[in-house]
Parts: sequence; C-alpha cells; structure tokens
Amino acid sequence: MTTAASTQLTLPVTGRDHIQGSGSAVVTLVEYGDYACPRCKEARSVVKRLQTALGDRLRYAFRHFPIPSLHPNTHRASEAAEAAGAQNKFWEMHELLYDRQGTLSDKHLKGYGTQVRLDMERFNRDMTLQTFALHVREDVLSANQSGVSTTPSFFINDSRYLGDCDFETLLSQIEEIIGNQSSGNRALQTTPADQAMADSSTSPANRQ
Repeated sequence: MTTAASTQLTLPVTGRDHIQGSGSAVVTLVEYGDYACPRCKEARSVVKRLQTALGDRLRYAFRHFPIPSLHPNTHRASEAAEAAGAQNKFWEMHELLYDRQGTLSDKHLKGYGTQVRLDMERFNRDMTLQTFALHVREDVLSANQSGVSTTPSFFINDSRYLGDCDFETLLSQIEEIIGNQSSGNRALQTTPADQAMADSSTSPANRQ
C-alpha cells in the first residue's frame, strides 16, 4: 500500500501526459505544479535551462497539482490547460498561464483561449462541462499517492527529487544519473572475451 511517505512516482509517464523531449531520453523529469504558485513560475525557467543544457538526454512531463486552498482559481486554470491540450495547444496555454498567473478567473481564461487561437466554441463548452476536471483530479490523486504535498515537486526517473529547485543543483543530479547509467550500459556491453583480454593485459606476466 502506498503511503504519504512514498518517494516513488506511482503513475508512470504515458500517453496521457504532456511531454517535451524524446522518448529515448536517458532521464525523465516529471513536475507536479500549480499555475498560481510563484515558485512553480520560477521552476519553469529552471526547466527551460535544463532542456537547453541537456537536449535529447532529457524528457520532461508536467502534471497538475492545484492547491485551491491557497489559490482559488488554480483548478480551473489546469482545466483550461487541458482544454487547450485537446486542441494541441497545451504548451502554448501552459506558458501563458504562468505569464499571467495573477489573473486566472474564468473571464481571463477565455481571453487566453482566444490569444492562443483555440476553437472558442469548443473551449467554452469544455470549460462549462468541466470536461477535463477528472484528468486534473487523476493528476492530484497520483501526486498524493506519490507523497507530494507542495509545489513544485519533481521526480527524476520515477524517484522523488528532494534537493533545491535551482538550475545548478538539478543539473548536477541529472548529469550524475546520466553518468551512472552510461557506466552501467558500458559494463553490460562488455563480453566475457573482452573481460578475459582485459584481465590478461593486467596480469603480472604481461606487465613491463
């Protein structure tokens, strides 16, 4: 049974997620965020720098963890991002919501839908019917099961990242994981013949 103390990602990254980066990336970084959270807005800049620095070695997925008790409009903002995602405009809306995180009322969300050139009839219908409220709740449930209680929260290759959310610290942690995985792959690729040759080259009889 998963408890609130879990440090593992309980819901694997799948096609339901919004993802940037290659599926063959060495590292997958998952963020649980709240569009009205100032620290999440700061983390967005950190993630962009990581993506630039790591290129196709990094895959990034964003999940919703709105905290309405702190930010009353944030759940609706997450629904708006999902409604935009249904029209292949998730990331455009994602960026705009962070840029405008102080104004996330339904009236403002409609304006942002127009700004990213959505089919507004469809967007308004989805918002009225709360079409994507379940998706947001599923993200929140998976966050709770994974021990998330604050935003932003990150997971690196399914393990909870508990360090500082600054660029240098995150980059160092990710590069260490990439290095360890590369070393492990090299070890797996070493054949018995390769090992025998290496052993013979270091035996006393072969030393000069």
